Amino acid sequence: MGEQLGMVQVCVVQGKRLVIRDFKSSDPYVVLKLGNQTLKTKVIYSCLNPVWNEELTFSFTEPIGTLSLEVFDKDRFKADDKMGHAHLNLQPLASAARLKQILQVSSGETVLRKAVPDTDNCLAKESSISCINGEVVQSVWLRLCEVETGEIELKIKLVGCPVVSSR
Repeated sequence: MGEQLGMVQVCVVQGKRLVIRDFKSSDPYVVLKLGNQTLKTKVIYSCLNPVWNEELTFSFTEPIGTLSLEVFDKDRFKADDKMGHAHLNLQPLASAARLKQILQVSSGETVLRKAVPDTDNCLAKESSISCINGEVVQSVWLRLCEVETGEIELKIKLVGCPVVSSR
């Protein structure tokens, strides 16, 4: 295990076109995992297009790894139903942070790199990793796997990583 380098702030913004797991709707919440850390959002009741706008913070080490998420439907009297899962490799975000240091970008908004949908992620569409006023951020739409429909929007920000190694 490497040394702690900083924090990853993940804002779970919203979901759209989530699957129905109750009679006419679902009560979704999101569980995020990074390494051995697990955090979850609040439940949004009776909604297939929930808006959470909830920020969850993880510590990270190098290599940073993969952010995994699962969406569940909260049930009162039985086990919660799965509503899909997705993952996103955060290494491109760490690479962009190194590039930010090399280029000495600190103010304004600069696109550092693009992330495209492929087998290493569940991106629904192309995403930019940018430096906005000195912070490395990425907004993504992730397509949920093993379900008929559903996407989750995340905004991810690296915080307090003065030196990200090039290992």
